[in-house]
This record gives sequence, structure tokens and C-alpha cells, in this order.
Amino acid sequence: MQLVIHARRHSLGGFDVGRVLPFAQHRMVGPFVFFDHMGPIAFPPNIPHETDVRPHPHIGLSTITYLLDGEITHRDSLGVEQVIRPGEVNWMTAGRGITHSERFDGMRASGGAMDGIQTWVALPAEHEETEPAFDHYAQDELPTFREPSVSLRLIAGEAFGARSKVKTFSPAFYAHATLHDGGRIAAPSGYAERAIYVARGLVESENQLFDEGQMLVFAKGEAAEVRAHGPAEVMLLGGEPVGPRHIWWNFVSSRPERIEQAKADWRAGRIPLPPHDSGEFIPLPDEPPPPAAEPMS
Repeated sequence: MQLVIHARRHSLGGFDVGRVLPFAQHRMVGPFVFFDHMGPIAFPPNIPHETDVRPHPHIGLSTITYLLDGEITHRDSLGVEQVIRPGEVNWMTAGRGITHSERFDGMRASGGAMDGIQTWVALPAEHEETEPAFDHYAQDELPTFREPSVSLRLIAGEAFGARSKVKTFSPAFYAHATLHDGGRIAAPSGYAERAIYVARGLVESENQLFDEGQMLVFAKGEAAEVRAHGPAEVMLLGGEPVGPRHIWWNFVSSRPERIEQAKADWRAGRIPLPPHDSGEFIPLPDEPPPPAAEPMS
């Protein structure tokens, strides 16, 4: 095992998340440049609107929202409004620029459990300025595998003898596995960079125990397997590197001058807001978040 990354608590204003990537000693896993665990959170009834993630911009990446519990309403500047529920995939390609919000409309009155993962995938340099797009995939559109002690859903990419229909721009894989006690799962060996994140429960790897909030990063060519101690859920991710990236706030690019342009565009209102949203937005921060100011590779 190359490295173990522990999630760090990070506030989004209305709630905290566990931030895993970027990490100072290991900025990316394949093209995955950002990894947040949203939860687990138990929202009380009447979730305040201040808990919603207001409209904010992205460039140079695709965002993936995948829920284990709860419900989120996505709205974006393409005019898309889409509810996402557990086991479904929201895949938003920012490309040259998009704005979106994430709301708790469907569970606002009743409250309830929220648990999910949001990741960012850096686009290859030749696709960084692609047209923005949004795609939603239902549970039954994704390849699934079931064995007595393991069930797995292939969210994106090619792995385990299958290929997901989710559009990707570079070689990568992303999967969600549910393990019963003693169940085993291994990340596919055919990729340069691979990791397994413990979303729930307790797992063993290389005679060590790891629990929720830990990402195990494996070296190329080494075995990348975990075994569950009791019920557990893990996310498997990785792929081929896309080259160094700069990240500032919600902007990702291979070129620092492109990030400066995105900052100026957001400040001047040149990136449209979601038309079906309230018109509010998150202003450009005065200072960059300290851990995200360095180039990533």
C-alpha cells in the first residue's frame, strides 16, 4: 500500500463534509482531482434554505454526484433540473464553464439521512474547453454484479469485465461495492493509479484495519484488495494520469492563466446562472483555499 489518506472535516456552510482529495502528499488518483464524502448526516425536519449549496461555477472538469442515502435536486445553467437518489449518477461536464446548485428540496420538510460522494474528474487538456453538458443515469442503466458476499455497481469507466455507458474523457474506473462480512473486492489491476475509499464499515487490507473516512492508495502493480469485517461499503476509483492540474476554488485547469480568466468571468457575471433557480449565487472568494493553491500532479 502506498498511502492512507484520512478525510478532513470541511464546512460547506450548512453542513460539514469529509474531504479526502486533494491531499498535500497525493494530489490526484488518476484523473480524480477532488473527493468529498457528504455525510453521514441526519437532517432534522424543515431543512433551512441556507443549507443548500447555492449556484457556483466550474471549469475544466466533470463532477459526479452519487448518493448512498438521501435526495438532492440539481439545477444548472443549461436549464437542467434533476433529482438524484441513491444508486443513480449525476455526471456534469463543466468544460469551458457551467454553473449549478444543489438543493435539498425533496427532503426539506421531512428531513432525513444524507450520505453520498461527490468527485471531480479533471478533463484531459484537449477537452478542457469542451461544451458543458449534463447526463443523468438511473440505477438500471449501470452494470451491476452480485455474488453471495459482494454486490457492485460500475458507475463509470471500464472494469470487472464491463463498461459503463457513462461518458468519460480519459481511461478511468469508478465503482461502488457493498460487502457482507468476509466479502472481498479488489480494484482492477490494469490502471496506473488506484484507490479504495471506505464509505461505511470496517475493512482489512495487508493485515491492517481501516474504517469509514479512509482512502487506501495503492502502487501500480500491487494487489489492491480489501476484506470486510462486518457489513461495509467501499468506493473504488482510479485511472490514468492526465497531467498536472491547478485548482482554485471550483476551477480546475492545466493552465493557471485559464483560472485567472474564470475568476474574472465569474466576478463580472459572464458565466450564466441556472435559469430555474432563485438568482442567488456564491461570490468569488477573496482568498484561495490554502490546500488547493498548488499545481496537482
